[in-house]
Amino acid sequence: MVDFSYLCFHIVVGWEGWFTGTVIQLLSQHPISFPQILLMSTLDIFLLAVALAMDCFAVSVVSGVVLRRLEWRLVWWMSFLFGFFQALMPWLGWVSVTWLTGYVASYAHWVAFLLLSFVGGRMVYESFSPEEQSSFNPHSLRMQLLLAVATSIDALAVGVTFAMVGYGSWASLCPVLLLIGLVSLLAGIVGQWLGVGWGDVLSRRVRPELLGGLLLLLLGLKILLGHYL
Repeated sequence: MVDFSYLCFHIVVGWEGWFTGTVIQLLSQHPISFPQILLMSTLDIFLLAVALAMDCFAVSVVSGVVLRRLEWRLVWWMSFLFGFFQALMPWLGWVSVTWLTGYVASYAHWVAFLLLSFVGGRMVYESFSPEEQSSFNPHSLRMQLLLAVATSIDALAVGVTFAMVGYGSWASLCPVLLLIGLVSLLAGIVGQWLGVGWGDVLSRRVRPELLGGLLLLLLGLKILLGHYL
């Protein structure tokens, strides 16, 4: 059961990195002059939003596996943070397109990798110390913000892409950001719900902190390698 769940999880989060990179690459290969407008279709935006939400979904699954119970207030709050930062990061990339393009491409994936590796590494280490309280505490605002930033920072490059394909005003970009945030919010809710269901089964075979830590490490490694492969 553990191996099957791990395999399904790895396939899902691996697809996100490939899909997002492919979308950005295809959009960037069509240069346009400033007056030209080449806005994305609703279907394109939705698929991109789903791709960006996969990291939020993965971390939410880990949270649900560790908690092993649904706390709806926490579920909604964490999912809101995921959606908020997934919408915020493309906006920051869009407004900073004149000076942030090279910086984002060079460092965003490293920041995400280091943050997720730090949290995942501590979870793996502490899983071998049963008497110690795990540092992965979904109730902690600090942990919530760290995970929200780690799973959304690579979306800065998406904002740069929006500027390249013709989103020249806040009015045209706002609906896109709202859709991205909403999809990530829903992904967080579904992920925690599934994680709670898996947690009851997996906790009988392996420590949830160990499994969650390994998944976060794999997620961070996937984000890092996705920019080089």
